[in-house]
Amino acid sequence: MKIVMYTSHSCPYCVSAERLLTSRGIKNIDKIFVDNSSEALEEMINLTGRRTVPQIFINDNHVGGFDDLMAFDKQGNLEGLINNS
Repeated sequence: MKIVMYTSHSCPYCVSAERLLTSRGIKNIDKIFVDNSSEALEEMINLTGRRTVPQIFINDNHVGGFDDLMAFDKQGNLEGLINNS
């Protein structure tokens, strides 16, 4: 399973998203820090249409931000995706 998370160094929602993912057994998260790179920020905005972090992709599918990830998890979709990978 491939997880990409656009993030920043001072984002509490990013920390919470990472905690949720690791609590579900995800060991590798490819973090792209938008506060280090204006190119990364532009890339994130172009891909998602959003300017806030985190923005999370699972297997190249945009899940959204932390609230979206929580809803995805509560619906059982995250566990199902993990188990099928």
